[in-house]
Amino acid sequence: MKYHVGIVVIVLLVVSSCSSKKTTPSNDERSPEASLADLKVLDGLEVTLFASEPMFSNPTNMDIDAKGRVWICEAYNYRNQQNPENPVKKEGDRIMILEDTDGDGKADNSKVFYQGTDVNAALGICVLGNKVIVSCSPHVFIFTDEDGDDVADKKEILFQGIKGVQHDHAIHAFLFGPDGKLYFNMGNEGVLLVDAKGDTVTDVLGYKVVANGKPYRDGLALRCNLDGSEVEVLANNFRNNYELTVDPFGTIWQSDNDDDGNKATRINYVMEHGNFGYKDEMTGASWHKRRTNMEKEIPLRHWHLNDPGVVPNLLQSGAGSPTGITMYEGDMLPSSFYGQIIHAEPGHNVVRSYPVQNDGAGYKATIVNILEGQKDQWFRPADVTVAPDGSLFVADWYDPGVGGHQMEDLDRGRIYRIAKPKASYTIPAVDVTSPDGAVKALLSPNPATRYIGWTAIAAMQDKAESALLKLWKSDNVRHRAQALWLLARLETKGDHYIAQALADPQSNIRIEGIRVARLLKKDILPLVRPLVNDSTAQVRREIALALRGNATPEAADLWTQLALQYDGKDRWYLEALGIGASVTEDLYFNSWKKKVGNRWNTPANSDIVWRSRSRAAIPLLAELIKASDDKAMLRYYRAFDFHKDGSKQDVLSQLVLHTQGDKVLYALKHIDASKLNITPPIKQALNKVLDRYKGKLEFVELVSSFKLQDRAQDLLQLSIQYPDSAKGKESIKALLDWNRIDLINRVLNTSDRDEAQAMIKALQPYMYDTKAIAIMERVMMDTSKEMELRKLAVKTFGGPWESEDRLLALAKEKKIPITLQAAAAGVFQTAWRATLREEAAKYLRLPGSKEGASLPTVSVLLGKHGEAAKGKEVFKTICSACHRVNNVGVSFGPDLSEIGDKLPKEGIYTAILYPDQGISFGYEAWRIKLHDGSSAFGRIVSETEDKIDMQYMSNQQTVLKENIASRTKLESSLMPSNLQATMSEQELVDLVEYLATLKKNETAL
Repeated sequence: MKYHVGIVVIVLLVVSSCSSKKTTPSNDERSPEASLADLKVLDGLEVTLFASEPMFSNPTNMDIDAKGRVWICEAYNYRNQQNPENPVKKEGDRIMILEDTDGDGKADNSKVFYQGTDVNAALGICVLGNKVIVSCSPHVFIFTDEDGDDVADKKEILFQGIKGVQHDHAIHAFLFGPDGKLYFNMGNEGVLLVDAKGDTVTDVLGYKVVANGKPYRDGLALRCNLDGSEVEVLANNFRNNYELTVDPFGTIWQSDNDDDGNKATRINYVMEHGNFGYKDEMTGASWHKRRTNMEKEIPLRHWHLNDPGVVPNLLQSGAGSPTGITMYEGDMLPSSFYGQIIHAEPGHNVVRSYPVQNDGAGYKATIVNILEGQKDQWFRPADVTVAPDGSLFVADWYDPGVGGHQMEDLDRGRIYRIAKPKASYTIPAVDVTSPDGAVKALLSPNPATRYIGWTAIAAMQDKAESALLKLWKSDNVRHRAQALWLLARLETKGDHYIAQALADPQSNIRIEGIRVARLLKKDILPLVRPLVNDSTAQVRREIALALRGNATPEAADLWTQLALQYDGKDRWYLEALGIGASVTEDLYFNSWKKKVGNRWNTPANSDIVWRSRSRAAIPLLAELIKASDDKAMLRYYRAFDFHKDGSKQDVLSQLVLHTQGDKVLYALKHIDASKLNITPPIKQALNKVLDRYKGKLEFVELVSSFKLQDRAQDLLQLSIQYPDSAKGKESIKALLDWNRIDLINRVLNTSDRDEAQAMIKALQPYMYDTKAIAIMERVMMDTSKEMELRKLAVKTFGGPWESEDRLLALAKEKKIPITLQAAAAGVFQTAWRATLREEAAKYLRLPGSKEGASLPTVSVLLGKHGEAAKGKEVFKTICSACHRVNNVGVSFGPDLSEIGDKLPKEGIYTAILYPDQGISFGYEAWRIKLHDGSSAFGRIVSETEDKIDMQYMSNQQTVLKENIASRTKLESSLMPSNLQATMSEQELVDLVEYLATLKKNETAL
């Protein structure tokens, strides 16, 4: 979620804060009937309300059983530690069953299957017969209803140890796949998977399932047996891969959320063993970190898409908050949706489909909206699933926000049904006592019903062959795919059906045949050899993936044959080749190099060199760089970062010595200086480059990389001159890393307050570092320093949890001086953690009113009643000297005529009481020093080539640029920090009440 803070009164400091409080509309406007009427459904479909509050509230995830009953995870207790003002169900959250007993499409009966604090804000539910898998970090539970009374009789742990308790980026829902496996995922806060015995899970490849980069990073997509054994990490390096789905061929599809605000949410085809690029594969660095050949557009940069070894995205869908996803296999929606992904996107108040088309070895997709909220922006579809009759169900969290660790409405929630108009909710009977009945269940559009059919057929073995064979020979390729997974398991005839699949005219069946053979641990080489020249790139992609880890010359030869068919355009195919060779890089690459001979540097073959991690590819990268222009060389230099072999240092050294211009610079940038023997020629080349780039970011990068501490003074000057730029920030980071606190303190103790302020600004991004925290603490406590600098030092504690926690500790220890307690209170007021705000208020002296007593916390003030008419009079008396409302007042601070639209009441209070916590663009305070020793102070009203016009209150001043010695933007607001002292507490409450009424198109009082 994105939040807004604000301004108010003498200089508005608007922009963003940690609150999204909104005025809750009347109950009628938010009634289930009103919400339903506001929804826009795709032509030819009808949306109806299946269930709503007070039957339940806040559904996070949903499943539907074979009886058509809707199971939901409630989240009334969602993130209560972040929202202490919210009430709590002490008994814990509930797993609910909602049932339509009369077939009218509306739930008329609800049951509590389980309630407890151990399922507070559970994010996943999967119904499998009489067992229910509930995902609720740090646990994955299996509940069993042993006597059929719809109440859990037994609770077992399937997995545990998952990090991110009550975190949206932790464990998510499980799904029963067509292969009889469980599929699931967890976001980048899940980190760890532990089994029921307390042991960290080791996957089938022998790696610990820990997202620490050894080898897996951040969000994971996983698969395991029904009992939790044979865990496989299918892919890694997602951000918040909220949920996945699997089609009948075994292809895995998933959504993923970006770092909020970067318009980079995505839908992925999950290529097995793929790296999906959220973090730097080798270092774990954030996508923000500068790198060679970095993508220009942030949505692409966000996923490291220019890096070798990153699987492409199926679709980037812009901003949003992707959640539940399903594969539609029913006939209640138009045929264009059959076999397509359907997805919930609460950030855009929409349920969408992503029709997929083949695209080389991968896929491409478009967006089709199925259900949209129009005026009612509280429609927050959290999950979608399919009922046994083929109708689509949508779980609506229904809230002003989309989670993000907050919620504002605890009592509402809706379940909608989308179907053909006037379609009754009739659930087909399920009878799996016969093979034909079991096959019918297997073909259900409902996953829970398919599970019942699948397990019944698997138990029947040969007795079910005849019924499966009818399915295998049908015209519906997706039904054939479902049959194949089970036919291949027949003890005596499984190989026969695998062979048929591999020879099938349908490419998706051939792909599935390869997957089935891998699942059943067949010798893959003789099976795929006839397909190595398959006409379909997707089949060849699947062969490449199947070869992974096979260290035989025959496998290397097959891989070479696949690589020879790469066309130089298909990134999906290239990444599949890379994944296939990832365990046997040298064997496969050398086989290919021997085959291509001198043709290794064609455009297509150059890509294979770029993608390879083989030692033999390293000198070839150098040759490609020598032959490339300055733009093309960047991708090859970046490829060096993915090689671990030490020989790359010598190769890069030769590039330093035998190339010119920027090629020398980039060779130096990619050398690991700690592993390099810096010879005199290398040192000479390095010094030449440093002289060329002195004062630029490249200079800082090289000085830092080569640890040239004799250049520390240069870095110090850059951090002072450019505290807001990358070169200034990187300079101060190097000084911190080198522990050059002496140089930093020298600047902070100087008489030049502008330089001291610049140093504080440069240090602010590193307030997670204990050294930076200690430096700022000393500045804050130094009574010999100007109050402006000390307050600025206090302000730097806001943001990183490490520095906020240290500031809280100082408050508890009563070490924060009285003169700085209001500044410290401002830091806590804009802190993201609500608990921190409440805790800090116990130990700090908050701003006082004109009555002398300290004001209560903002959360308490929000609960007080004000009179807007009286507040208008307060505005005229105190605020109009600097602000205008509807053309009345003085235009010094921002116009407040529509402040009620821009800020919630919390933001307005924050702006008045803690003005330094956010300053509006264009209303910053500036100090300009003139050559004659005088100075000017205020905000810059206008600037031309030869002069600057400044204003402070009603005074205006023009400064000629030829007379300016320096100018500094101040970090404190022009608005008085004690404005509240001119009002009583009630006058302040009245003023905020009035300001909150100032909205566009509303008549002022």
